Amino acid sequence: MEQVGLEIGQLGASEEVEPNGEPDALADDEDIDFITGKRIKLRGNEPVRQAVALALAYEYRIPVEDMERDYPIPVDVVGKRRATKKADIAIFEHGKPHTLDNLRRVVVCRPQPKLGRSVTKLRTFQQAAKDLEDLEELLGAEDTPKLRYGMWTNGVDQFFLYKSTSRFGATFEQLPYWPVADESDEELSGARPSVGRFRLGEAGALKTAFRRCHNYIHGNEGMPKDAAFWQFLYLLFAKMHDEKVSRRNGTPPEFYALPREHNNEAGRKAIRERVLQLFDAVKKEYDVFSARDEITLSDRAIAFIVGELGSYNLSGTEADVKGLAYQELVGTNLRGDRGQYFTPRNAVEFMVDILDPQDDETVLDPCCGTGGFLRETLRHLLNKWREQEGTVGQPDTVEQLDKHQERLRDYADRHLFGADFDPFLVRAASMSVMMLTGAPGNTFHMDSLAFPKGHLSGVAPANEKIRLGTVDVVLTNPPFGTDIKIEDKDILDQYRDGVAQSWSRNRETGELVAIGSASSMSPEQLFVQRAVQWVREGGRVGIVLPNGILSNPGPADEAIRRWILKNCWVLASVELPVEAFIHEAGVNILTTLLFLKRKTRNEIIDETMAGKQPDYPVFMAVAEKVGIDRRGNPVYRRHPDGEIIAEVDPDEEPRTWVRNGEVITVPPRRRKLIDNDLPEIARAYKRFRERYPEPGRPR
Repeated sequence: MEQVGLEIGQLGASEEVEPNGEPDALADDEDIDFITGKRIKLRGNEPVRQAVALALAYEYRIPVEDMERDYPIPVDVVGKRRATKKADIAIFEHGKPHTLDNLRRVVVCRPQPKLGRSVTKLRTFQQAAKDLEDLEELLGAEDTPKLRYGMWTNGVDQFFLYKSTSRFGATFEQLPYWPVADESDEELSGARPSVGRFRLGEAGALKTAFRRCHNYIHGNEGMPKDAAFWQFLYLLFAKMHDEKVSRRNGTPPEFYALPREHNNEAGRKAIRERVLQLFDAVKKEYDVFSARDEITLSDRAIAFIVGELGSYNLSGTEADVKGLAYQELVGTNLRGDRGQYFTPRNAVEFMVDILDPQDDETVLDPCCGTGGFLRETLRHLLNKWREQEGTVGQPDTVEQLDKHQERLRDYADRHLFGADFDPFLVRAASMSVMMLTGAPGNTFHMDSLAFPKGHLSGVAPANEKIRLGTVDVVLTNPPFGTDIKIEDKDILDQYRDGVAQSWSRNRETGELVAIGSASSMSPEQLFVQRAVQWVREGGRVGIVLPNGILSNPGPADEAIRRWILKNCWVLASVELPVEAFIHEAGVNILTTLLFLKRKTRNEIIDETMAGKQPDYPVFMAVAEKVGIDRRGNPVYRRHPDGEIIAEVDPDEEPRTWVRNGEVITVPPRRRKLIDNDLPEIARAYKRFRERYPEPGRPR
């Protein structure tokens, strides 16, 4: 084999310039303000303000031009003369001058409290009354005739107020959320919310909403983390089912909390009754739920979660946004103890991009965990469809949403499969697929190394749908580690013709010699053979492996490498730094992403008769940066002098939507870019394939 190498280091560094006054380089404690585009220090409440501004633009559809930071508002202070206080973010009537007469909403941001390892308990309005006095002073200002809505947040607690005025003065009502930018106050009068006015999720804000829901159950209801996770999922899928029914039948939603409902016992009881009816319908429609699944939360907790999620349009929210929010929760609540290391998102995206599954190809992850590869395959296909339609960067219309979800559901039913030994992860993966398709897909509870044998419930249906030798693409990150050896003879017997042998080296010739059957094997060693066995001739495999299999000089690992070369074309090998898995796995594991193509029977026979394997070019790369350090903190691209690069992401598309007949666009903005070599390696691989077609039989 000819090894064509690529080593990726610092990419794209340029000289520091500031065109139009926009900074090109930042210190570690600096960032680009989302509102003004100017350099700011990330101190005090600034990180919270930036997160809120992003959500206001992408979720509430408020153009950046209608926002202003640190806006002074004259207020009356008891016992003192009139003073001026600043709103951290002020929002004005669209397209109007930034004057007090046009002020519509204000935001008060406070520094995020340090979170320890103890339970995070969210405060009620009453417990936060002292903090909310600042917001009430701003809302109560006399010179702001159109100011109605206020928000107070410290990144953990979040409160919304609505100001009513009368001849007796201003009063403030507690709200579960803000309406979107073009909504009137009709919901405050008791009108049910309209699906068309729900907001699309932004990654950071939706992660915060999911986390707040889980923390409320865990901290305020006293449930263990895993129990809180499942209770949250019950309500999440009640919400998504409600959206599907509302869209299909053209009926108003049932998963909602009117502003005045969540503040009184009768209102909270009404919310509970609606949610329980929805969850009963969910259990009847989806096999992934059973009669044993019950919502046991208090009325107050249900009302809180409905208030957090009720105004979102989760069906229309981008697949990667929902996936990111879901993965953060599931990863912290369902970690296993059998070597399951949830694959970092950027590695998952890279592997799917390299193997590029097509609409008619069957994809399998035999160690699916929480469904990262399954979810990314669906997102990959959805993005390809949008590229074909010319709608990248635009939210789906109702017609597109239905069409895309139907195509995804059809693909998941016919072509997308997962399996795992852990029943809780199987269920979590099914729910992950449901978030994108509205159906649980095909995720089997079974031991993939024992397949096609085994006693678990998923073996029989898997034998019908994914027999060995029938799959087009396998994408997987198998459990690995010396502390989880496979010693079951019935399992090892399936691999005796391949990797499950003991080996020695002839002292005179240096050749490997099989000296008998292996009595134990590490799971990753067996999964190499199993992954290749699962794909058809010409099928492709992407697998995460510890570097030892590919580099250790011992006879056992060398024998596996020889088996790979005999049975597969090696498409690519990409080494990852230790940071890729140390945060997720908690151990120093150097890994390689190995991409293979199964040889045909005739190709193997021809090579055997020729007595040698043909030379062919293999793409090889070393990623030095994967976007995070050993603690999971982001790593940013830097100039040679060490300052962080601030620029527009070339892969980011403008976001657009139509508001009252006007097209609103949020263009990509300068920001810190994550230092991740994998996207550039993926582009290099595609250039490599333009020069060197895949070895072996064409697809």
